[in-house]
Amino acid sequence: MAPIVSFVGHSGSGKTTFIERLIPELRSRGYHVATVKHTHHAITPDHPEKDSWRHLQAGSEAAVFCSPDTLTLTKLAAEAGLTDIARLLGEDYDIILVEGFKQDDVPKIEVHRRETGPLLTGLTRLFAIVSDEPLDTKIRQFTFEDVSLLADLLEEGFIKPQAERVSLYINGSPVILKRFIQDLIANVLTGIAVSLKGVGWVKSLEVFLHKKV
Repeated sequence: MAPIVSFVGHSGSGKTTFIERLIPELRSRGYHVATVKHTHHAITPDHPEKDSWRHLQAGSEAAVFCSPDTLTLTKLAAEAGLTDIARLLGEDYDIILVEGFKQDDVPKIEVHRRETGPLLTGLTRLFAIVSDEPLDTKIRQFTFEDVSLLADLLEEGFIKPQAERVSLYINGSPVILKRFIQDLIANVLTGIAVSLKGVGWVKSLEVFLHKKV
């Protein structure tokens, strides 16, 4: 799956604003970006009597509605983890920027402002801090104006190393693959695909196996 980086911090620290500035910087470099926002508030799929609400009330577990320029998916489920969300997003993105999910085991950047309080504690996999003041920490620090520099870090540390990847999910759970296994799977599946009539250059390939229990 695409690399995931989570932005965490106290409420009002500027996470959303910084992500808003980071997205166009990454897009200007030719990368496809997806974002995920975590909230503790309930999300209403639609107002009662609207079509999506009626479909879900009738028993549909997922509803997709599309217009000429927008596609919306509503899926009923227990609170999903980032792996589940990344799987739903698919493989078309170079990086997934997340706001929140501070308890998940993904790389994290903390966004900090002096007036919102001290740094968070107990974070795992914290590799950078965006701050409006110098901090006494060994973690690499950026200012709020260092959008381009942080984009460089994401590009070199996450996007480029996973530009070519093989993702494997078994029974809905991701399987961590060593590089030689990824290469083996890619070579075998690509070889099968190009041998099929009418198949030309393979840029991406999807295989889904669903066995009856």
